[in-house]
Amino acid sequence: MKVFGTGFGRTGTMSLKIALEKLGFGPCYHMTEIVLRPSHIKKWYNISIGNKPKWDQLFNNFNSGVDYPVCLFYKELSKKYPDAKFILTMRDFDAWYKSTKNTVYTVPTMLPDWFQKLILPLKRLISMQDNLIWSGLFKDNFSDRKSVQIIYNKHIEDLKKTIPSDRLLLYSVHEGWGPLCKFLNVDRPGNVSFPKVNSTNAILRNFAIIKTIPYILILSIIALLYFFFIKIF
Repeated sequence: MKVFGTGFGRTGTMSLKIALEKLGFGPCYHMTEIVLRPSHIKKWYNISIGNKPKWDQLFNNFNSGVDYPVCLFYKELSKKYPDAKFILTMRDFDAWYKSTKNTVYTVPTMLPDWFQKLILPLKRLISMQDNLIWSGLFKDNFSDRKSVQIIYNKHIEDLKKTIPSDRLLLYSVHEGWGPLCKFLNVDRPGNVSFPKVNSTNAILRNFAIIKTIPYILILSIIALLYFFFIKIF
């Protein structure tokens, strides 16, 4: 692994993921990669209940990693990968808190309990996120803005103390390619615009679609049963 992003989710981690891939540091590991891989959901769930991570297995075929839950393990990763560089994506706390509270914080309650129990990987994914992020990091107190701000700022200060300055970039995605390319010692990718993705509105639109899935499932089952009985009788 060559590069790790150590900023919390909703600090521009998806934009950083795409940028790193365009600069030749891909594939980049992100929460979205976990969601798409049931085997990785299981591995991270096991980590969240105390099992020791097997980093080389998790990051097999990846060259970089950003976002939750990777960013929570920067101390271990800095020792495991001594040549890797670290990028702390920075965002104004108030903007970050509002965005997080309106989006990813709602994930555990977005789908009904019966549906989560029905889909084991989904149940494990939500449990893992709760164990590592909402309970583990924010101590089941994310609704307390002041408490969260203390944790947010402490993460930044601890990173500065832990990662040597020559391996750490404090970075806002609004700065674009310049600081990122300089830090990674690579050329700027021609006339390619810096990626700006995963806005709050875009996520909320996706969430609205996801929320319909359980009810589409119910309607599909009802329709199948209806046509089944029509055929019999």
